[in-house]
Parts: sequence; structure tokens; C-alpha cells
Amino acid sequence: MASYVLVPGAGGVAWYWSRVIPLLEATGAQAVAVDLPGDDPQAGLDDYVDRVAATAGGRPDVVLVGQSLGAFSASWAATRVPAVGLVLVNGMIPVPGETPGEWWDATGQPAARRANEEREGRDPDAPFDLDTAFLHDVPPAVAAEGEPYQREEADAVFESAWAAAAWPDVPTRVIAGADDRFFPLEFQQRVAADRLGLDVEVVPGGHLCALSHPDELAARLLETAMS
Repeated sequence: MASYVLVPGAGGVAWYWSRVIPLLEATGAQAVAVDLPGDDPQAGLDDYVDRVAATAGGRPDVVLVGQSLGAFSASWAATRVPAVGLVLVNGMIPVPGETPGEWWDATGQPAARRANEEREGRDPDAPFDLDTAFLHDVPPAVAAEGEPYQREEADAVFESAWAAAAWPDVPTRVIAGADDRFFPLEFQQRVAADRLGLDVEVVPGGHLCALSHPDELAARLLETAMS
């Protein structure tokens, strides 16, 4: 069976995958979430990749899964471990030499998010609100459970470049939440097509679909091992 190595987004909190792991394991697969040093001001992207690769090392049939910022480290790690699959979930798709800090303007994310806010009737100039952007479809009990685990992402990783020479030679899938307000679906479709030549597979939910719709996401992840 496959071994799923699940990489979280900003903050690096492994708990993010807590609702998906039991669903994967129920099929006989292995699943482990990587806890990243997101709040360490000295930890750069290479440190994240070291931790992902160390977690994947020695496991059979590794499928690397990166959520949001985790796409930077999961995709780079896929050049270092013998992975059978790479899945990006609402992921920041990098190009060689790009830093996560540069990614936003390079992809046009701010303009895409603003246009989506206007289209859906929200004030694009309102102060950033965690509930509106990320937790709008997460069950309140799940959001409350996650509060003790949350931590801020330090600046260091946003200043370190994706240093792989090219996209890994690993079968890659791009999954996006239909209701992602932070990385709107049309934006993710464009970036995936421009940077990887791939179509996006759509699942229900927003940016944190592993918390809001774990069953649907787990089902898609399991398809990777069977393809």
C-alpha cells in the first residue's frame, strides 16, 4: 500500500491533516503528517525539505502531498526521494529560483483574490479576517480543536528559493477547493496550466478542505496510489 507523507501549509502544523489521516489508514495505507518549524526564524525552505525527505525516507510507494505553502517543500522533496506520486492541494506551485515571497506577485494572486472578493460581494479592502478567508466552511468544533496548534509562519521561508533544477519527474496532480477564497479556483486553474500544463481536479470546500471536507479529499488522494 502507499505511504502518504502529508505536508501542511503556513505555520507547518501537522494537526492540519488530522481528519484525513484516519481515512487513509482505514484503507490499509500508511499516512504521516510532517510537522514543520514554521515559527523558527532561522528555518528556510531547505530545512523544510530536509524534514519532509527524512520523513519519507525508507517508506514504500511514497505519495507526497503538499497543501498551500507546503507545495514548495513537497515538490522539492520529490526530487530527493523515490516518490510514486505528488499531489498539490490548493498549492503554491513554484518555478526554479522562485521564493515563496515572490510567488504572490509572480502569479497574480493578490489581483485574483481581490476580483473574487468583489465577485462574491465581500469588501476587498476589508482587513484580513481568518474566519472569512480560511475557516468559513470548517465546522466550528474542528476550528476550535485546532486553535491550540496554530502558530505564525516566520519570514525566513518566504525569503528562500525553490532550488530544484526543474519540476520533479514524478506523476503530479493538482487539487483545488471549489470555494477557496484565498486561492480562487479560476486562479489555481490558470497557474496549474501555465506552470505545469495540468488541469485542476476540483473538490468541495475552501482553502482548508482537509478540515472541511476530509472524506472527499481523502478519496482523491487514494486515487493517486491506484493510478
